[in-house]
Amino acid sequence: MTDLIRNTAAETAAAIAAGEVSAVEVAQAHLDRIGAVDEKVHAFLHVDTDGALSAARAVDAKRAAGEELGPLAGVPLALKDVFTTKGVPTTAGSRILEGWVPPYDATLTRRLKDAGVVILGKTNMDEFAMGSSTENSAFGPTGNPWDLSRIPGGSGGGSAAALAAYEAPLAIGTDTGGSIRQPGAVTGTVGVKPTYGTVSRYGLIAFSSSLDQGGPCARTVLDAALLHEAIAGHDPLDSTSIDAPVLPLVAAARQGATGDLTGVRVGVVKEFAGEGYQAGVMQRFNESVEILRGLGATVVEVSCPSFSYALPAYYLIAPSEASSNLARFDAMRYGLRVGDDGTRSAEDVTALTREAGFGPEVKRRIILGTYALSSGYYDAYYGSAQKVRTLITQDFARSFADVDVLVSPTTPTTAFPIGERADDPMAMYLADLCTIPSNLAGNSAMSVPCGLAPEDNLPVGLQIIAPAMADDRLYRVGAAVEAALDNQWGHPLLEEAPAL
Repeated sequence: MTDLIRNTAAETAAAIAAGEVSAVEVAQAHLDRIGAVDEKVHAFLHVDTDGALSAARAVDAKRAAGEELGPLAGVPLALKDVFTTKGVPTTAGSRILEGWVPPYDATLTRRLKDAGVVILGKTNMDEFAMGSSTENSAFGPTGNPWDLSRIPGGSGGGSAAALAAYEAPLAIGTDTGGSIRQPGAVTGTVGVKPTYGTVSRYGLIAFSSSLDQGGPCARTVLDAALLHEAIAGHDPLDSTSIDAPVLPLVAAARQGATGDLTGVRVGVVKEFAGEGYQAGVMQRFNESVEILRGLGATVVEVSCPSFSYALPAYYLIAPSEASSNLARFDAMRYGLRVGDDGTRSAEDVTALTREAGFGPEVKRRIILGTYALSSGYYDAYYGSAQKVRTLITQDFARSFADVDVLVSPTTPTTAFPIGERADDPMAMYLADLCTIPSNLAGNSAMSVPCGLAPEDNLPVGLQIIAPAMADDRLYRVGAAVEAALDNQWGHPLLEEAPAL
């Protein structure tokens, strides 16, 4: 692999700005990499070769004209196929949107383009972001570049796999119950769920509107911080957007990289351990806690008893919102249309289209959500789940009164084999056991690689959780752990990696 592929996003941007390499050369190197390995990985659903090279040429023209380039200008990126992209197919991993080409950009997409980021294409995902393995994509599963027979996490497995396979130095995901952090953990990459409302959801195809949050994915904490700053900020087109300044995330990452966490208080979540956790995951997590101590942090155990109810609460709230959001896919306005032969009613066409266009997991969640919202059951199910959500938020508030961040394993296990949990929804849902509470509370969280599990030599993620509007704490602590572990374990994929 050339340095153009190995370089971090920060290194690539600096080289382009200095004229050491052109943005077109960088884009072409990554397009060539995609051409060489993506048939095996299947990280991308659509590669926008012409669009990427055109964007790269625009960056080169600005530099040639003497214009100052932004901190990520010319850096390639893989975009999860749940953000609308003008003129480029957007499917959300579903047959029901196959062939749909949006007439507008999501705010996040527009901000990437404004920053000079080169969007290589759209990445594979669980259909409508419903899943933990990217096996629920209507267009086939994505492989984990560490071991192509294993899952790359979900729902944003395509974005994480693209990073791990060196197909892109940056990626975008969405996190509804862990769909950025869990893929980051099992692919050895960095994934961040920003505070809810700090990254615009306008143009994000909704799964669960009170939980969905776009965020950065990268191979280093600093790269994630650079991307996070580029996409964050108030958006009047999003009614849930928070009107507040973007935090100094890059500065926090640079501070953390110095390796000094003196004065930082870290809470270890008592409830995220025990039965069901892989021994190697816990071993690497416990070692990470000792690293935090060695960097000067004060570490204490914290109990959040309501977290044990997070999983069932989530699987009532998220499907309930999904059943409402997905009602818009009715075969009348856009996307797939089945059975419209001139003899059938609109209702019949809608039913036939939804039967053909939605996959089993999406149907399962629509049915569950519709039931939970139905007359006579609303208070018992959806209403009770919202009460649990309040209790979880209160647990976080009590904890953050005593500590600056919380830590836990990101996932209970390393990447499991493709197909192993396909017929066991409950086992699949348990992959998000540690990540869901942050979505319910709306606060920020990061997964940063913390080593390889000794049983299977697969990546383990350390989850760092911060209060809402304190995302900068993630970057300080995450960069410190990353710096301490640097060179102790290799990058996810070198050229000789057996998976590719």
